[in-house]
Amino acid sequence: MKYIVWIFVICLCLQNPGKAQIGTPAQVKISLLTCSPGQELYSSFGHTAIRIQDSALHTDFVFNYGTFNFDQPNFYLKFIRGKLEFMLSIQPFDEFMYEYQVTERSVTEQVLALSGADKASIIAFLTKNYLPANRYYKYDFLYDNCATRIRTILFQHVHGVKLVKDIVPQGTSFRDLIYQYLDKGGQPWSKLGIDILLGSRIDQDAGSDGAMFLPDFLAMGLSNARINGNAYVTGTHKIIDVPSPVQPAGKYLPLILISLFSGIMLLIYYLGRHKKTLPLILDSLLLYITGLLGLLLLFMWFATDHQACAYNYNLLWAMPLNIIAGFFIWKSKRWLRQYFLFMTVLTAALLAFWLGLPQHFNIGLLPFCVLMLIRYGQLAKKK
Repeated sequence: MKYIVWIFVICLCLQNPGKAQIGTPAQVKISLLTCSPGQELYSSFGHTAIRIQDSALHTDFVFNYGTFNFDQPNFYLKFIRGKLEFMLSIQPFDEFMYEYQVTERSVTEQVLALSGADKASIIAFLTKNYLPANRYYKYDFLYDNCATRIRTILFQHVHGVKLVKDIVPQGTSFRDLIYQYLDKGGQPWSKLGIDILLGSRIDQDAGSDGAMFLPDFLAMGLSNARINGNAYVTGTHKIIDVPSPVQPAGKYLPLILISLFSGIMLLIYYLGRHKKTLPLILDSLLLYITGLLGLLLLFMWFATDHQACAYNYNLLWAMPLNIIAGFFIWKSKRWLRQYFLFMTVLTAALLAFWLGLPQHFNIGLLPFCVLMLIRYGQLAKKK
C-alpha cells in the first residue's frame, strides 16, 4: 500500500512540480547507500544507491540504477556486445537490504545535508528518470553505471557542491583503481583477463571525478565535498557491518603457472629439436591460440560498445594474422618466413618497451611473450 501511495505522489510531482511535494524538507531524508564488494566478479566493485525516507508518508524507498531484466531479448548477445540495458528501479528499503543480509556484505549509509530545494530537485530528477521512457540506459563499466549516474545527480544537480580534496593521488589510472579490488579480493585470474581484454583507455588518469565510477570512491568523494561551504555528509553509519574476508595468497599464481607452461614448452622443443612433426604441431597450436585471441580482441574493439576495450596493445602479441600462419606453417613459404621475421622484430620491440607503452601489460604475460619470441626466431630461420 505504501508503494502505491509513493508512486501516486510521484505522479503528482511530475504533473504539478510547482505544487505537489513529497512531505516537507524536514520530513524527507536523502542518503547514499554504499555496498561492499561481493565474491563474484560482477559484484567485485560494490554497489551504490540512493535512499529516500519520508516520515510524513512513512515511506522508505531505494532508487537503484543497478538492475536489469534477464528476460530481455538476446540477453547474452547484448551483454557481450555492450548493449545490455540497465534500468532505474524503486525498491522498499527492506527488500533492497535483503540481498546484502543474505550475502553478508556491508552496507554504509551517508546522510546528505540538503536544502529543501535540493531535495525537491533530486526527487524530481529521480521520478522523471523512473518514467518508462527514461528509466533504461546502456550500461558502461567506466563511464555510465550505477555510481556515475548517482555522481551526476549529487554533484551536478545540487547547487553549491565542491570537492575540496582530491580522493586519489595524481596519476592514478582506472586500471590502478580496478587493481585495488581484484588484489584485495584475491582474483589474480580475473585481473589477467581484464588486463588482456581492456585496452589502453583504462590507463588514462582517472582523476577524482573519474574515480567515482566506483561506489567506494563516490562515497569518499561525498565525504570530501562541501555544499555551500558546509560538510555535504552530516552522518555516516554502518547498517550492516561485516568484516572483509581474508583472501588466500595467490597474487602471482598466473605468473608462476604461465612461466611453468612456457618453460615446459621450451624443454619439449629442445628435446624434440631433431624431430620434424612435434615442433610444428606445437607451433601451430601457439599460432592458433594467439590468432583466435587476437580476433576476439578485434571483435571487442570494433564490434562492441565496450569503450574500455578500444586501443588494445595486446594485439602486438595476440596477432590475429597468426591464425593464417598456423594453417600454412606446414609448407615452406618465403612470405611465411618474412612474416615470422616481422613477428620476431615486433615481439622483441614489445619486450624492450614493455614498461614504456601507453598500456600496462600483465606481468604474467611476460614469459609467454619470451616463448613466442624464441619460436618466431626459430621459424624465421627455417628453410
